[in-house]
Amino acid sequence: MLNRQQGFSLLETVLAMAIGSILLLASARFLPALQAAVLQQTRLQTLEDDLWQRLWAVAKQLQRAGYCNGNCTGQPLVISSSGECVIMQWDANSNGRWESSASSEPEQTGFRLQNGALETLRGATSCTGRGWEKTTDPAQMFVSRFNVTMRQTPGYAPQLTVALAASLPSDAGTTVNAVLDITGYNL
Repeated sequence: MLNRQQGFSLLETVLAMAIGSILLLASARFLPALQAAVLQQTRLQTLEDDLWQRLWAVAKQLQRAGYCNGNCTGQPLVISSSGECVIMQWDANSNGRWESSASSEPEQTGFRLQNGALETLRGATSCTGRGWEKTTDPAQMFVSRFNVTMRQTPGYAPQLTVALAASLPSDAGTTVNAVLDITGYNL
């Protein structure tokens, strides 16, 4: 009496192993491309997050521009002709005047685009000169555009638009743009 065995034959097992090997090789080729795409997307998302963080920092200073708890003299906001530099002042200590840059606590803040970096200077009186600090690292983020414009509509507070554009130094072809509109209630 023969005992009949159940299961796969040798041919079926070899065929299943061949199909499995082909699938593993295909996925092995696909996985590095997927990882590279995920890494690139993560870098772009980090760039966009950093760009928005810088944009909000500038916007917060612009919203404060012109605040005075008394009789302040001078211009609360100076935007360069190209819009790539802005200097604002506001009464941070509420003493009724804008402290000059010679003070230990100057109440002017400037932002400018210089050599692919967004720079800031406390106590700024002009868009040129030394002492400006980089708020972005050109090795991590190349800022290609910083622009501030102001629109004045009669009867309303001025509207300020801040635009930033940056790219990764390793991928200059992909640019991330961020634009924010602010109301200058104190201007």
